[in-house]
Amino acid sequence: MSLHLEHLNPEQLDAVTLPDGHALVLAGAGSGKTRVLTTRIAWLIQSGRVTPGGVLAVTFTNKAAREMVTRLTAMLPVNPRGLWIGTFHGLANRLLRAHHQEAGLPREFQILDTQDQLSVVKRLSKALNIDEDRFAPRDLQRFINGQKEEGLRASDVPAGDEVTRKQVEFFAAYDKQCQREGVADFAELLLRSFELLKRNEILRQHYQARFRYILVDEFQDTNRLQYRWLKLFAGAETRLFAVGDDDQSIYGFRGANVGNLAEFEKEYSKGKVVRLEQNYRSQGNILDAANALISNNTQRLGKNLWTSAGQGDPLRVFEGESDADEARFIAEEVSALVRGEGGARMRLSDIAVLYRSNAQSRVLEHALFGAAIAYRVYGGLRFFERAEVKHALAYLRLIANPSDDNSFLRAANFPPRGIGARSVEQLQDAATRNGVSLFNAVEPKSKAGNFKKLVEELQIETKDLPLPEMVEHVIHRSGLIEHYKNEREGADRVENLEELVNAVAAFGQDDRNPEPEEEITPLVAFLSHAALEAGDHQAADGQDALQMMTVHSAKGLEFNAVFMSGLEEGLFPHEQSVMQKDGLEEERRLAYVAITRARQRLYLSFAQTRMLHGQTRYSLASRFLEEIPEGLKKWLTPRFARQQRAMSFESAGRKQSQADRNADNKDTYFPKKEAASSFSRNRDTSGFRIGQNVQHAKFGAGVIVDAEGDAGDARVQVNFGKQGVKWLAVAVAKLQAA
Repeated sequence: MSLHLEHLNPEQLDAVTLPDGHALVLAGAGSGKTRVLTTRIAWLIQSGRVTPGGVLAVTFTNKAAREMVTRLTAMLPVNPRGLWIGTFHGLANRLLRAHHQEAGLPREFQILDTQDQLSVVKRLSKALNIDEDRFAPRDLQRFINGQKEEGLRASDVPAGDEVTRKQVEFFAAYDKQCQREGVADFAELLLRSFELLKRNEILRQHYQARFRYILVDEFQDTNRLQYRWLKLFAGAETRLFAVGDDDQSIYGFRGANVGNLAEFEKEYSKGKVVRLEQNYRSQGNILDAANALISNNTQRLGKNLWTSAGQGDPLRVFEGESDADEARFIAEEVSALVRGEGGARMRLSDIAVLYRSNAQSRVLEHALFGAAIAYRVYGGLRFFERAEVKHALAYLRLIANPSDDNSFLRAANFPPRGIGARSVEQLQDAATRNGVSLFNAVEPKSKAGNFKKLVEELQIETKDLPLPEMVEHVIHRSGLIEHYKNEREGADRVENLEELVNAVAAFGQDDRNPEPEEEITPLVAFLSHAALEAGDHQAADGQDALQMMTVHSAKGLEFNAVFMSGLEEGLFPHEQSVMQKDGLEEERRLAYVAITRARQRLYLSFAQTRMLHGQTRYSLASRFLEEIPEGLKKWLTPRFARQQRAMSFESAGRKQSQADRNADNKDTYFPKKEAASSFSRNRDTSGFRIGQNVQHAKFGAGVIVDAEGDAGDARVQVNFGKQGVKWLAVAVAKLQAA
């Protein structure tokens, strides 16, 4: 049976037909690695080098595993049930099911998902009288999983301080509890199977003799325990075939160790590295930009993507005056692409908007909502549908209307206050019996009474506050911020709650919103707005819709057109990355992943100002934008064109149309440095000069170190000492001479 080897390029053919021996395949984005992996397995089987049962293939997602099995069974008449192809956790579970007695597990042991595990932790914490203020259940869960992923049991963890000692004691008690109940969490599956193979030499030798070829996909995403787990299967006659891309290692926060690739190369492949560099997805300019960007990373094995598809369009760069300006541009450009302006017509589903943080989606969604563009948030919920946002809105609705029973039920025990299901049931019976709301049925001295008192206090405390300050006060006073800070992956939820403050501030400043009727408070007007945005323009299943997602979620996907938004210092790269070891390099890999999602057209955008925590933040363009050669970029917003648009916005009081913007930018697509004028060191512009001491309401005292632009487009770069160096638009920054 033909495996269609003639359709492989020389490097792919080399990888598929490698003679016996270990090998590392560096597979660049869009280079056909899945095809190489499955064809390699089929070739090994068809050529008689191994039987189907002698292959162990490991992937990171069930979807990838299913795709490999589907492709393989289409090539060869093999029984998929006999194949050991799956995820690390799936294969570990299979091993433990087959040898449950040796592993010390009951035959029918149950697997705890993340929420189930947290429930066990909470139950045990309560039974042991653990102080949850000092040792939050999610922190204990995070500690346990982190130790297991390092291959450690409680007895292996050094306890150098009192806090760690308490965590270790809880870890030991948790393990005993799970053993008594016959359950295993995800991390336990891998650790338990690793321990089984390590101590049971006979069993280890059995599997080493069985699996003659081990193939691993996405090797750059393996953690230390996963790599050690794989090596236990490798006997003297076993051949390891690792496929990965160190330039796409973006899961360090989950424990992935990009160094495993280099270690594998030294330990096994010993110089035998096949590089898949021909890209079948993107056009040349996109790949040149990706190559230039990632070359700034020092810790990489090295490769250079290329294509035979031609150079294609340059990368389009947009500099917005604000995040709202950036969002309007994206919405208008998406509409133009769908209409086919300036090129082939695209479907909405062929276009993606990528962002570094989930909180960025709110202002983008608002612009898409206003433009009546259907969209779908990939791998997540629309902003106003996210659980943490809905919790905050429930508190706000209760402040506006305490008789709102739905909001009462959502907020009363979140964060947890000991108001259990039985208490709620009794409260509902009392409300029905007396014909009143749940709020009015509450007994004063009950736990629900404490919640009612909190709502009443919030009503008083926020009565005279501006709407943004009211929301900020509520999300803190309710305990929501503190609750999510204690979650393992709660940082995004905290950002979304803070973004809700921005949403309120933007709502109050948006001239397109109708004036509220006299009897409607600003809070009620905003709550109505939030409900409408959550429910309208929801893309139905099968409907053509724009794809919105974080860059992490975009890995493995591709689109005809991609918008990379928010390319600003502190946002992308994220401000936390500079405080983490190798954090900046991982952020750059994340940007590389974003760039290589695009097939034909790539947009890079950023904003001079962005609303964060209800305040305006002045931003610098991302260093990643500067690392892309100017010859590959086409600036859509020279400063003099941007100034003309700004004047148009102020005088006409309306959003400029797509046609107007095209007219403004006609024959003015120059690189940024050519388009911008800068004032000389001795020149006095807008009342400021280089070297002058100035004062800013937020950043304090500073000195002007650089400047550019004229009149309403002038910007100054100010060194604010501990607050850092920032570019500020003179027209909006309200600088005072010191």
